Amino acid sequence: MAHAIRALMPRENIIYFGDTAHLPYGDKSESAIQAYSVKIANVLIQKGCKVIVIACHSASSASYELLKEYVRGDAHVINVIDPMVDYVATHFPGATLGLIGTKRTVQSDIYSKKIQALNQGITLRTLATPLLAPMIEEGFFANQISHDIIAQYLDDPHLGSLDALILACTHYPLIKNEIEAFYKHQTVVLDSSLVAAQSLQDYLTHHQLRRNAATAPTDHFYVSDYTESFEASTRLFFGENVRLESHKLWA
Repeated sequence: MAHAIRALMPRENIIYFGDTAHLPYGDKSESAIQAYSVKIANVLIQKGCKVIVIACHSASSASYELLKEYVRGDAHVINVIDPMVDYVATHFPGATLGLIGTKRTVQSDIYSKKIQALNQGITLRTLATPLLAPMIEEGFFANQISHDIIAQYLDDPHLGSLDALILACTHYPLIKNEIEAFYKHQTVVLDSSLVAAQSLQDYLTHHQLRRNAATAPTDHFYVSDYTESFEASTRLFFGENVRLESHKLWA
């Protein structure tokens, strides 16, 4: 997500918080995710953020409504689910779509409920793919191991004959090319990070909150538990060297 925002809005300052002490969120309870999300929101507000983007689908499904009320007046909150729902309603009415994500995102059924509420005749088929995020975090992509795991999931008959596939996890853009190759480029693969970043740009522009300073932006990358492996993963996601700063959520 941070990479998509930086590519679209190169002048904006980015304050990133990765809750490495509690990852993965995909197998956490809703109450636990909400507690972590409130703590992170407090940090981001203290750092002066004008908009908080919930870059995690599991956190978006569990915490968006709560955070919207909690930070009301201090910052605007954007999740990664609603922009994608709006996008497919506009671009894929009457289509058959697939969705892959964590167990929590899929079990929440939030995409299905929101898409069906729009009455666009869209059929959504969802599949939990819990091995993909840890696989990517460990650096296993664009190799035989990732090819085999991706194929094992996408070979599921439930995901057959799709017009498009939604990547409902912010890790998955790193394997987007492999997924497109699996479908022989006959199925559109939708990156939720790009769609959410566009939604953020639209909001900032509409409310005249864009940073227009000529000076280079200042980025900060905070984590709740520093590890060298996560710093390496962050470089992969962001596309350049980053320095992680430790910031514990609880003393």
